[in-house]
Amino acid sequence: MTVTIARRAIIAAPFLAVGLARAQGGWKPGRPVTMIVPFAAGSGTDTVARTLAALLERDWGVQVVVDNRPGANGAIAAVATARAAPDGQTVMITTNSPHGATPALMRQPTYDPIADFTPLSRLGTYIFVFAVNEQVPVRSMPEFLALARARPGQLTCASGNATGVVGAAMLNRIGNVDVTHVPYRSSPPAMTDVIAGRVTSMFADVAASRAFLNEGKLRPLGITSAARTPLFPEWPTLSEVGLPGFELLSFMGAVGPARMPEEVVGGWNAAIRRVWDQPDTVRRLGEFGIEKVTSTPAEFGSFIREQVTFWGQQARAAGLEPE
Repeated sequence: MTVTIARRAIIAAPFLAVGLARAQGGWKPGRPVTMIVPFAAGSGTDTVARTLAALLERDWGVQVVVDNRPGANGAIAAVATARAAPDGQTVMITTNSPHGATPALMRQPTYDPIADFTPLSRLGTYIFVFAVNEQVPVRSMPEFLALARARPGQLTCASGNATGVVGAAMLNRIGNVDVTHVPYRSSPPAMTDVIAGRVTSMFADVAASRAFLNEGKLRPLGITSAARTPLFPEWPTLSEVGLPGFELLSFMGAVGPARMPEEVVGGWNAAIRRVWDQPDTVRRLGEFGIEKVTSTPAEFGSFIREQVTFWGQQARAAGLEPE
């Protein structure tokens, strides 16, 4: 299933086919469904996936089993999903890691983020915040940058996903600093070490870190989006406070293996919309720091293509070499 960058850029047929398909909401699974999550239990992606799984169980009347497959910035989960039968019984809750940055970070990609998958629906936009350990003697991003310049190579930035990898590189490039990147298999262990003071900082998703932010164990310095969010209007963007032009859009969505039947795709999309558009669901997602989004399969397919291009550009601009 290994592909080249050139082939990945031109293969869009599965998305086009889904885009032409008429949405049909009549299909539903007749036996338990597996929902693959590319990050560990306790991560933001896992939290939201379990919320969706519980809602779908109630809607469909069948069990939805969450299967965490962390590692390789989502590539392990992506390969497992791509190899599954396209019958609607296995889907993946993807993000901008496996369907954005990760392919650009791999010298020999093990999957094609476009050709190997069927888009089902967008689910939301993450809020990522750059946060430091409570003992770090800074209370703003300008103070952090000043400290980093005074101590080149001594401050550290943990990552547990591709957002963190690219974010750390952009921090150094745009901020003209030398902060040492410390990669982790997933966000929860990275956050544990930041809270314990073994690592200075990280780009943390609010879904996983909000309790620690509220308790003061993590100190937020700025968010990665281009504009402030109404969910946390007091938090400035990093672009506002010393990193001009800094922007990383972190998204979540549902995909299945390539060549899923039209009626199965329609059934998944209709079910996601039914449970996701409920006012109580929107409120709960907001508490996790997730701005709810839904889409047609075709719209999500177009969005993924744009994100693969965007994250590839960001990785190259940050000077990251494929590994």
